[in-house]
Order: sequence, then C-alpha cells, then structure tokens
Amino acid sequence: MAKKSGQRSHGTPAVVALDRAGVPYELHPYEHDPASTLSYGLEAAAALGADPEQVFKTLLADVDGRLVVGIVPVAGSLDLKALARAVGGRRAVMADPAAAQRATGYVVGGISPLGQKQRHTTVLDESAAAFDVVYVSAGRRGLDVSLSPDALLRLTDGRLAPIARA
Repeated sequence: MAKKSGQRSHGTPAVVALDRAGVPYELHPYEHDPASTLSYGLEAAAALGADPEQVFKTLLADVDGRLVVGIVPVAGSLDLKALARAVGGRRAVMADPAAAQRATGYVVGGISPLGQKQRHTTVLDESAAAFDVVYVSAGRRGLDVSLSPDALLRLTDGRLAPIARA
C-alpha cells in the first residue's frame, strides 16, 4: 500500500500527521449521507465495501477524570470497563460529545485518532492485529484512511488491548 500523492485537498490534521510521519496510507473518500439510518462507522464500511470488523471507530471516554481514546470495530461497541482496566483506571464513562470535539478538533462522526488537538492515551482493540490494514476516520465524515495497525499504534503512541464488545 503506497501513500497516495496529490491528495492534499483532503488536508485534515490527520492527513497532515500521516504525511509528516511518512507512513504508507491510502485515503478513501465516500459520499456521507446525512439521512442514513446507519451509524457513521457502519455507513463508512458499507460505502467502502469493507468488512465492518476491519473498519474502526474512534471514541473518547472519561477514565477517572481524563480523556482516553478507544478505537474499536464499527460492528461492535466499546467495553468501558475493559478500557479503564487497559489504562490502569477504575471507572470509565463515555465523554461528552462537545468535550470530545473540543479535545480532538474533530466533529462527532469524523473523529480521527490521528492529528488530534491534544494527545490522549490511546487503546486500539486487539482485533486490529488480525488485519494487514485497518480503516479509521481521516478527520471528517466521508473520509477514511487505511493503514497498518502497527503504524496506527506508532502514530498515536497507542497500545493493543481487548476493549471491544460484539
């Protein structure tokens, strides 16, 4: 998989971070349908023709008073207890959407784990290790990026842990 050149028109902070890091990636734009009854992640998987287990959503949780990023397959949900355990915390609740947007610089449905305004502790569900590439938001609704799970972990200083529920 090679980095696509000439895609600066998609210059979200996530794409800028990928370019700066020099890791191989591919952008996958699709037409976001605001009227869709699917979740943002399942809409992305359907539009890209990708396995929903390989397309990941980026969620923010408040773990003992600090924001933590959990990245899980769009086909499942985030196990808040498992996320808290993975970061040595005791209690986790989903972050307020407005707080998540302020902390990341992205809108809900387009939050990328890459290029966030503030760096947060990041945990990627261990199921990502089964794939050569995973898809995550590239920083706006209607734009995903595929990259290796290893590159995603390196760029986010993340760790793998079992944090998803089916």
